[in-house]
Amino acid sequence: MTFTIEPGIYVPGLGGVRIEDDVVVDGGKGRRLTKAERELIVLVFPFL
Repeated sequence: MTFTIEPGIYVPGLGGVRIEDDVVVDGGKGRRLTKAERELIVLVFPFL
């Protein structure tokens, strides 16, 4: 079985962003197919 996990955040009047991870489950184990980096980048919005 293959599916996606798509968390997102939306700020009214500003916009939003979503990330997507593709996951496959086989033999009772899950494996992430997405190869994107997982580094956390902190954004500061002083006007919020």
